[in-house]
Amino acid sequence: MTASDTTLFPPEIESFRHQIDAQLEIYSRLDADCPEHLREAIRYCLLAPGKRIRPLLVLTAAKMCGGDLANAMPAACAVEMIHNYSLIHDDLPAMDDDELRRGRATCHVKFGEATAILAGDSLIPMAFGILAHDIQPAEIANQCITRLALASGPTRLVGGQADDLNLQFAASSVESLEHIHRRKTGALLTVSLEMGAITASADAELLESLIKYGRNLGLAFQIVDDLLDLRGSQAKMGKRIGKDAALGKQTYPAVLGEAASEERAHQMVEAAIDALQPFGEQAKALELLANFVVNRTQ
Repeated sequence: MTASDTTLFPPEIESFRHQIDAQLEIYSRLDADCPEHLREAIRYCLLAPGKRIRPLLVLTAAKMCGGDLANAMPAACAVEMIHNYSLIHDDLPAMDDDELRRGRATCHVKFGEATAILAGDSLIPMAFGILAHDIQPAEIANQCITRLALASGPTRLVGGQADDLNLQFAASSVESLEHIHRRKTGALLTVSLEMGAITASADAELLESLIKYGRNLGLAFQIVDDLLDLRGSQAKMGKRIGKDAALGKQTYPAVLGEAASEERAHQMVEAAIDALQPFGEQAKALELLANFVVNRTQ
């Protein structure tokens, strides 16, 4: 089963998922110098069933800004590769120690810990190589590389994960949780929108609107994730639930309570949608994605 076998989004967004899946399949056809077991692990994770929210944000932002979807597709695939590398490494015993992801055994469970680390390592240079080679002109490629490197590095994605691991059981506040998750979760969502806009040569006003949308969407996404860990279905989520609460991890529901967390998620989505005003009617697709995030059950 591929990600496109399950319809999650309206037709105008769903069609992008088919295109993303097809291009990811092409990009992961590695040559004979890649060991077979490593290639299998990379493709097992990269082509697994998934919502593809980050690449969808790239393509949707590019379309809203009047860009060429073919030129935005490498950025869409690159951010999905970075996202998958982060999932592979997050699932490792040294970090979140998860055995289930997207309804299947995690990479280290299926292929062994060493191969899982190498599969994650492989996806990073693959992502940046695609941006450098397939986005034109070179100036646009360079902007995408620079922004994705920042978003996925030690002050954003990796730094957020490091703080989450170090502070996950300490007394926390909403402010500290937001500081972690603006980086750990929000950075890749926001840079997806940035890269889509950049490939379309969007002006500064539109780019800033998309950044504001992404920052609010990222926090809403994490709050809903925390709520689903409490009350979601493992069958729907495709991963173990209840782990955070059982371990006493600091989450939004643990700090705010369920009702207040749900209200905050809706506030964040409203703020995200409000940021899209400069786009007028063209903002509909991102409004639908924001509402999907806050109402999702998986």
